[in-house]
Amino acid sequence: MPSIDPSTNVGKENYKLLIGSIIPRPIAFVTTVSEQGTLNGAPFSYFSIVSSDPPRISLAVQRSGNQQKDTARNSINKKEFVVHIVDEQNVEMVNRTAAQLPPDQSEIELAGLTPVNSEMISVPGVKEAKIRMECRLEQAISFESSDLLIGRVVKFHIDNDIYSDGKIDPRALAAVSRLAGQDYAKIGGIFTLERPQ
Repeated sequence: MPSIDPSTNVGKENYKLLIGSIIPRPIAFVTTVSEQGTLNGAPFSYFSIVSSDPPRISLAVQRSGNQQKDTARNSINKKEFVVHIVDEQNVEMVNRTAAQLPPDQSEIELAGLTPVNSEMISVPGVKEAKIRMECRLEQAISFESSDLLIGRVVKFHIDNDIYSDGKIDPRALAAVSRLAGQDYAKIGGIFTLERPQ
């Protein structure tokens, strides 16, 4: 078994080790609004839960060179963003939004997604997601190669077809996850283990 010192690697080598090891990763599709009013959207797989009371989620946005991406810049400027869960029905449209566009062009329009107004914040979400979370930015931490955003969820929107008795049906949600390279995964076999007392 090889042991690798990350300080001897270039960034791309560590990137490959991380995305090949930490799998599957849930995908957040994030909408933001620029200072000029453009509705931007992009997918991110460096995404997780921070806390449940109150509900907070984290999103790490890798920089392009030393430049902030639209999602980080817009979220920090507006202090708001919407996170959508990517599923089997919308993944191809969401994938189109990963194209490199100028900040004044909307990935939402490019992908044919349908904007829908939020209730608690000014940033719209998209209709094609079964789950969307309106978020207010609580903290942004800038690193040399990424921006870590911590958002507080102020409103959940959940499709009726996947929600019952306070629970979300994972099979009906049909979330997809990122692996390495250009590979994705669907929800596979589900098994249950009781936690020890």
